[in-house]
Amino acid sequence: MRDSNSSSSTDRPIFAATLLLLVLASCAWPVHADDNTCVFLSQANFRSIQDASTQIILSRPIPATESEPAHCLASGYVEPNIGIQLRLPAAWNGKLLKLGCAGHCGMAGDDYLPMKCAAGLRKGYACLTSDMGHSGLILDGMWGQGNLQAKVDWGYRATHVATVAAKEIVRHYYGSAAKKSYFVGCSTGGRQGLQEAQRFPWDFDGIVAGAPPVKLSNIYMTLAWGMRSTHDANGKPLLSTANLQLLHQAAVRKCDLDDGVKDGVISDPFRCGFDPAELACSKDHSEGCLAPSQVEAAKKVYAGPATSSGQALTLGGPMIGSEFDGWQTFVGAGDAPPTYDQLTRDGLRYLFFATDPGANWQPSDFDFDRDYQRLDLLQSLYASNDVDLRRFKKAGGKLLVFHGLADEAVIARDSVEYYETVERVMGGRAETQDFFRLFLLPGVGHCSGGPGADTVDYLSAIEDWVESNRPPERLIASRMKTFDRARPFWTHVEGDIEFTRPLHPYPSKALFKGKGDWKDAANFKRVPAAP
Repeated sequence: MRDSNSSSSTDRPIFAATLLLLVLASCAWPVHADDNTCVFLSQANFRSIQDASTQIILSRPIPATESEPAHCLASGYVEPNIGIQLRLPAAWNGKLLKLGCAGHCGMAGDDYLPMKCAAGLRKGYACLTSDMGHSGLILDGMWGQGNLQAKVDWGYRATHVATVAAKEIVRHYYGSAAKKSYFVGCSTGGRQGLQEAQRFPWDFDGIVAGAPPVKLSNIYMTLAWGMRSTHDANGKPLLSTANLQLLHQAAVRKCDLDDGVKDGVISDPFRCGFDPAELACSKDHSEGCLAPSQVEAAKKVYAGPATSSGQALTLGGPMIGSEFDGWQTFVGAGDAPPTYDQLTRDGLRYLFFATDPGANWQPSDFDFDRDYQRLDLLQSLYASNDVDLRRFKKAGGKLLVFHGLADEAVIARDSVEYYETVERVMGGRAETQDFFRLFLLPGVGHCSGGPGADTVDYLSAIEDWVESNRPPERLIASRMKTFDRARPFWTHVEGDIEFTRPLHPYPSKALFKGKGDWKDAANFKRVPAAP
């Protein structure tokens, strides 16, 4: 009688075949992608990836839905602690898409990002996201306390090594390397994009960098300054929502026609001469006006951070036209605190001060006469302001930067200065625009939002530039009737478009032709910037 724990002769081939399948899944190069390939991806050895030792923890097939096609979802980490998530479509287009992070990052998925992998998957991309080396919430910075490695990873390393790892995983999974790689990000994602072009010019063929904090420390100072300027000594807001609306309406009345059409959008805030003192109350005018303290608060916000002696610490604060939607970032809405209160507090306390100033420290404690001098030590980890892009250009890379002119957090004039400096270093406009173009979006806030047209198909634009040598001369921006911050900022929704506008590479602008429907981008022409 056979022992119940022994194997029959028919069991042994089955066991051997199963063992062989596990071994093959760990070391063989698959010819095509299917559910079995996905399931066994977590058994593959990616620890030998040079400079990016990687462990896949979980891999599972995801069935197709109305919003995204069938794909394999692989989650893991790059040593020591950079969480990654890679979505590998069953119908692959042969390319890799890396999405940038937002805020302080902290989650490897795309649930909280202004971009979604679903949009890339629908085009056949393998899509990569990362937590940038730590776990946390988007506004949280406590993870940086005493953790230099986490700061290095968030600063610049995570984007590069996650990309190196993803390329190897893609090659293993599909049996061939990605023929093209793209990066798309905004805010922190914009900083990641610039850093990739500057530090790791061979990672991506095309980069879309939106609202990039060229010098990150300036952003935290601008936010702290804005909160300080719009509150009195007792922490009470000086400007109400009604005051912000009043400021915005007055600015628009003065400069709305700068593009030839009255559309509620200031197209050239650089040349708008609005002064909040025009709204000052008087003996005969006490309603629908601003008190002296409110006028002074608005002037300080526009001017940007400065020392007590008046020395400017940045190029300036938020530009005219950013007031109503944007300045709630500083003031707060109703009883809610300022939008970026925690981001500013945690960013300065944990990520920029080499010595933690203590649990009770607040942005209101920032000393604009001294503390700005302390920020450059760690700023070196986060810097994205290198204007020497010769290696990136030589590698054949293309860089598209976009920035909303009503961005209250990351100021567009910083992107303009960066671009103009690159022009000088690279030998002029023609030599620069051969690989790098800047697009400014009138009336658009931080990455999206505001009264302007904020939805642009940047992914198709960078693809055309890289793969068909068609540089972006004219992009179409749409304003949607329904604002959805969760919608990827490159995704147009047919039937929901309120109006469209053309965008041209800086310094060119769009001007209404004077006839036709002003809601149609076709009725605008390209004009050079005014001297």
